[in-house]
Amino acid sequence: MNTVVIESLDQDGRGIAHYEGKVIFIEGALIGERVTYSSFRKKPSFENAVATSILKKSYMRVEPKCAHFDMCGGCSMQHLDFRAQVAVKQRILEDNLQRIGKVKPASILPPIYGEAWGYRQRARLSVRHVIKKNKTLVGFHEKRSSFIANMQSCEILPPKIARLLPLLAQMNEQLSIRDKLPQIEVAVGEHVDVLVLRIMDALTPADEVLLKAFADTHQVQFWTQTKGPETVKPFYPLDAPALSYSMPEFGVTMPYAPTEFTQVNSMLNRLMVSKALRLLAPKADELIADFFCGLGNFTLPIARSGAQVLGIEGSDALVKRAEQNASYNELSANTEFQTMNLFEMDEAALAKLGKFNKWLVDPPRDGAFALVNTITPETAPERIVYVSCNPATLARDAEVLVHAKGYVLKAAGVMNMFPHTSHVESIALFEKIAEE
Repeated sequence: MNTVVIESLDQDGRGIAHYEGKVIFIEGALIGERVTYSSFRKKPSFENAVATSILKKSYMRVEPKCAHFDMCGGCSMQHLDFRAQVAVKQRILEDNLQRIGKVKPASILPPIYGEAWGYRQRARLSVRHVIKKNKTLVGFHEKRSSFIANMQSCEILPPKIARLLPLLAQMNEQLSIRDKLPQIEVAVGEHVDVLVLRIMDALTPADEVLLKAFADTHQVQFWTQTKGPETVKPFYPLDAPALSYSMPEFGVTMPYAPTEFTQVNSMLNRLMVSKALRLLAPKADELIADFFCGLGNFTLPIARSGAQVLGIEGSDALVKRAEQNASYNELSANTEFQTMNLFEMDEAALAKLGKFNKWLVDPPRDGAFALVNTITPETAPERIVYVSCNPATLARDAEVLVHAKGYVLKAAGVMNMFPHTSHVESIALFEKIAEE
């Protein structure tokens, strides 16, 4: 059994060590620890492994709160102190900016924290009836496996939803379609908790009675989905309150459908939007673009400042929802929305949108490479606030902005949107260098 000392952590929270010229990525190991390991994947230059014993423990190591941590793939960092998790993510962000983007922020923003537990208000749970065990499993997948973890609870889900895991499994046992229900999507709103059942066969009258009784007993609303997102519809109760979240600082309430994209952590989302707007500093006489606007999560708070805001998104359905949300919040007068494929943006299309004072950019994991590459002196905004869910693509786009488009990276920092996971959410401020 090989023994190594962990030198650093990678962006997946694995310990990094070297042994006989190979890089060893070791799950469950922390910086400074001396461990033995067992490899489950071997390549000529690296190995993937799991720690088998901790011979010297890190002072940052803590006892995982979740009883299923060693098995479940939902979290990878519960064994690392909560504050230390954020420090690791900050280091990952800085390393990516320097290594990939060849840039360094002028200042590091203080990290944004939220609740450590019970924060995940959006989740996709897998469901499987295991014939050999004659039981149903409901939960996340096991580590490195397509099998579903045998979960009786979950520490990152809201307590009410976590308590339902074994009860949903028991309910599935009684359904006629127990082998035709592969997924339950969770959406916890401020006034209702929705469970979307992905069903591959029709419900029988007996199934409907069972679901209605479960909903009444546990105060949830069931929706069903038979095929694509367009088939999602409420099942019971039909008079439940609408799903929504709010941002009281800006007097904004956002209704949404359970399968539409929203942040999984509503408390952290409030802090993130507040931070983004302080960096953006919108003014009433400004024109501002919100790229990848979704259902208006940033657009409407920006509009509340009095600025004129154009929200752009690639999905017609999300644009329609954003327009509805603007109307609901009485912000239609200073908002406009367009559908556009931002991954195929070119200079002519950007010029057609007009000149903006500032941009808010919040892309998916692929980043905004095409968008930032199209900036010309005529279309360049004075300030860009970039919200990222992938430090590698942020770094790639930062290289373009700083080294090709005449911006300086004024500040960057992390937001712990997904505690106990390796997911790194970050925010960066770019300002145009004034021409002499």
